[in-house]
Parts: sequence; C-alpha cells; structure tokens
Amino acid sequence: MTEIPMPDAFWDFLVNKGLHNKTEPISAVPLTGGISSDIWRVDLPSGPICVKRALPKLKVAAEWFAPIERNTYEVRWMQTANNAVPGAAPTIIAHDTASGMFAMPFLDPNTYPIWKAALLDGHTSAAFAADVGKILATIHMATMDNPETAQHFATDKIFHAIRLEPYLEATARAHPDIASALLDLVAVTANNKKALVHGDVSPKNILMGPSGPVFLDAECAWYGDPAFDLAFCLNHFLLKCVHRPNSSEAYLNDFSSMSRSYMSIITDPVRAQSIETHAARLLPGLFLARVDGKSPVDYITQEEDKVRVRITAKALLSDPVLNLEGIAVAWKREWKR
Repeated sequence: MTEIPMPDAFWDFLVNKGLHNKTEPISAVPLTGGISSDIWRVDLPSGPICVKRALPKLKVAAEWFAPIERNTYEVRWMQTANNAVPGAAPTIIAHDTASGMFAMPFLDPNTYPIWKAALLDGHTSAAFAADVGKILATIHMATMDNPETAQHFATDKIFHAIRLEPYLEATARAHPDIASALLDLVAVTANNKKALVHGDVSPKNILMGPSGPVFLDAECAWYGDPAFDLAFCLNHFLLKCVHRPNSSEAYLNDFSSMSRSYMSIITDPVRAQSIETHAARLLPGLFLARVDGKSPVDYITQEEDKVRVRITAKALLSDPVLNLEGIAVAWKREWKR
C-alpha cells in the first residue's frame, strides 16, 4: 500500500517495465524540489528507486512549456556521461519514451548530499569544484566534434524552449536597453554546436557522492555550446556571494578552481580560448537572468541586491570582459563596495 496516492501512470510504468507485479507491497512518496518533473521514491522489495516523469508545463509562476520528449535525451545524456566518466551520473534502470518516464537508483541524501545545500550554508570546497569542472570538461571533450553524438542530441527546439527563451530572451524582454546584447548571446550560443551539453549544470543538480560529483537532471541535454554548461555553473558561485557576502572569497575561490580545472582538460589552446571567451560573455546575461528571467533564484530576495546584480550585468554586457578571471574581478569589485 502506498502512503499517499501515486498517479496511475507511475504504477503502469512499474508494471510494464517488470519492476512491480501488483502483488508485492511497496511504498511510494513524492520527492520535492524540482520544477520540471514529477519524481517519486518507490521502495521496492529489491530496494528504493526513483521514477521521474517530465511535465509539459513547468512549475513556475511564468507560462513555461516544454516537450516531454526531453526525458529521452536526459536518459541518453546520463548514459553518454557514464561512458565518458564512469559514475558521473546515475545508472538507468528502465525507460519509457512514450510516457516520458524513467527509473534510476535512489541515492540516499545522507550519502549523496546536494551541493547547493552545502554552498548555501557557506560550506565551500575548491577541490570538489575542481572535480566538477574536470568531469564536465571530460564529457565535453569525449563528445567534441562527434557527428553521431550530434545526431542523437539534435534538440535545438527543446534547448531553446527551456534554456535560451526563459533565461536570455525573457530577460531581453525585461530589459529593452540591453536586449541586443542578450539576443546576440542567444544567436551565438544556438549556432555553436561543438559538444554534448548538459544544459542545467547547477549545484542543485549535483550530488556530493562518496566517489565524487554525480550529475542529475539533464533534461536540457543538447549538442551545442560547451561554454553554456561552464558559465551556467560558474554563475552560481557569483550569485552565492550575494546570499552570503561574508563567504564571498570562498565562493570566488570555488569559481576559480572550477574554471581552471575545466580549462586544463581542454588541450587545444584555440578551442580553450573560444570556450572561455564565450563563457565570460554569457555570465553577465545569466546572472541577470537569475534575477529577471523566468527562473529567478530563490535566495536573492532584496530589491537592493537585485539592483546591484542588474548594474553589474549591464556594465559587463555593454563592455564585455573576455576571460573568466576578469569576470570574477569585476564581480568582486562591485560587491566589495
């Protein structure tokens, strides 16, 4: 018997995939925290698993829709990532394309805490940040300029619907004075198809596993611009400085550690410079988007802080800095005032 009703679609998935025979007692509880999927922990006789179903409408205040077939590409990303770096993502137990559902092991938060929670509490780790950068770059390099991978992740429309539009285009509509710079970032990002991109490399989607980082929630998986992944994650260190000003030095140290580790894996200097330059250009657009886009961060709530983010972002969008250390210096200068 379940403790609360689990939707019929989840029961059907478990039965159809041979994970439940309708006679064994199981319990199921919904897991919270995500905006784009329904996720249930299901305790089977063989052990706990997670079952995830993509939602057509995301759970945010703004109107935000996305195709449920993104679930298929999430599964493919996890499989590809594990081929490049074993253990970088959970293994896939079962998957159903039509329903947009898949099952994976349940990773106990006592053993696999969420990185976001640690960072919000001021618990930084330059070594862990470096590991994240190293794994991310290794996945990018393993799929770089790979036509077969590009064919398997031809998800331009999905990536636009759940990344470029809600972040950069929505922010451009909110700030007409800087819209041209933001829309230029959209165009450059959309057309720079070089490697397999996770699309949501955020501390909320990375677990601090006993053997290293474990990446979750690759619903935005796309064959595209690797700089987007790098910038998307680095952005969170900058935003955490607003949340906990007294920990700014530690957050910026994590920023530098991750960026250096990532760049050390990109062995071609021309390619490395291209990725770093575009990541640096993307960052101000992304931290502005996390204040005024469709998915604002939940820990920057004071209007005076939002104003300072806007001022810093607009200055860097108008006069771009082309390296990551320069972004960190500009951010530190603004938030030291």
